[in-house]
Amino acid sequence: MTAEQRHRERMQRKKELVDRKIARATIERGVLVVNTGNGKGKSSSGFGMLARSLGHGFHCGVVQFIKGSFSTGEEAFFRRFPDELDYHVMGEGYTWETQDRERDIRAAQAAWRLAAGMLADARYDFVLLDELNIALVKGYIDVAQVCAALAARPPRQHVVVTGRGAPDALVEQADTVTEMRVVKHAFQAGIKAQQGIEL
Repeated sequence: MTAEQRHRERMQRKKELVDRKIARATIERGVLVVNTGNGKGKSSSGFGMLARSLGHGFHCGVVQFIKGSFSTGEEAFFRRFPDELDYHVMGEGYTWETQDRERDIRAAQAAWRLAAGMLADARYDFVLLDELNIALVKGYIDVAQVCAALAARPPRQHVVVTGRGAPDALVEQADTVTEMRVVKHAFQAGIKAQQGIEL
């Protein structure tokens, strides 16, 4: 048997396996995705799914919980879709910058009220809650309240939650969880945040 024949046989077996798994996946409903971990890419992945959702004609919502003291490329880009996307930057910047816990709590709770409204509204096909995990870890928003709102959302609504340190209850509730791991980061070598990469 040639290498080409062996390859073809392996790929045929793999295709049969994948086809069986696809055939068993018959449930169609909104999913809850959690992107967490210390590595880069949590928000980037969420914004990638936002772009994909807009491409499918979905009505989308974004609430950013922590970021807010500086303009980002994703905000500049996605603001071009005002009819399809409601985009809200609700944070006042990273907590080590604000250095005011009460102010951070007020900002996070105002962001949560807006997010909870989106989660209760069937007009939203896709909702991105960027850096919500940070607000949960710091105790600015009650985890049980968030989990209850996520459980009660419209059945076909997709939600992506990003940020380090996703609480166990949220991880348990999620359909898909990805943990980003740092292998190497340019900042560790003294390279500042770059437009198009971090900003």
